[in-house]
Amino acid sequence: MAAPQARAALTIHHLRRHLVLIVFTVAAAATRGASTHTTAASSAPSAATESPSPAAASFLRARCTTTLYPALCYDSLLPYASEVQENPARLSRIAADVAAARLRALSARVKDILRHGGGGAETAPAEGEGGGGRPSEIAALRDCASTISAAASLARQSSAELTKLEPDAAAGTTSSSSSVAGGGMSSSRQARWEVSNAKTWLSAAMANEGTCADGLVEAGAAAASSSAGKEVTAGVAAVKQYTSNALALVNGIPV
Repeated sequence: MAAPQARAALTIHHLRRHLVLIVFTVAAAATRGASTHTTAASSAPSAATESPSPAAASFLRARCTTTLYPALCYDSLLPYASEVQENPARLSRIAADVAAARLRALSARVKDILRHGGGGAETAPAEGEGGGGRPSEIAALRDCASTISAAASLARQSSAELTKLEPDAAAGTTSSSSSVAGGGMSSSRQARWEVSNAKTWLSAAMANEGTCADGLVEAGAAAASSSAGKEVTAGVAAVKQYTSNALALVNGIPV
């Protein structure tokens, strides 16, 4: 009975991963035309050097109370409070960038574990060729590297959508779609569409995070309790808080 159950769990995991990757593919196609915005949001923002004004810090604290992890939200975004000022769209965009940076770092760490982990992960036997639970663990870690990398891309796509809501600093005008600044807004229908897209990408990123964690559990107790399994599981739990906070902040954009 154990073997059929293991195969069934593995099949469910691969189906879930396939569905998540379909979402990622659709997301990538939907935003391929927005390359300038994607480029602007491709990396985490640089922290401001000056201290934020009391108003900016107060705005950040108030917005962070709407998230599931308010202390983390405030501490991680405080360095950018001077840039944010009181702009909810800009705050959400920076939160998505921070989440994307964390996801990229986690994906890189998983790949490093696969390259240098105990026993030589890259030369481990394929599934079904023996080695106890090791092949299942390696397969789960490889899936994690893929799904977490996809989650980072999805978070960047969310940031790209949110960039469209901000004023164009260079031209002194709004972007081609809409602007949300300090609660003000133009082209509300388009703004709602862009906020909806940002929510979709972040929700898909969280689904990818869950797929990674579930895959390690489904790979068996040995995989979940190994040093690599524990590290990656803890990493996913940590980065999921950043993604969750970004999604909550997007939900709070007035449109």
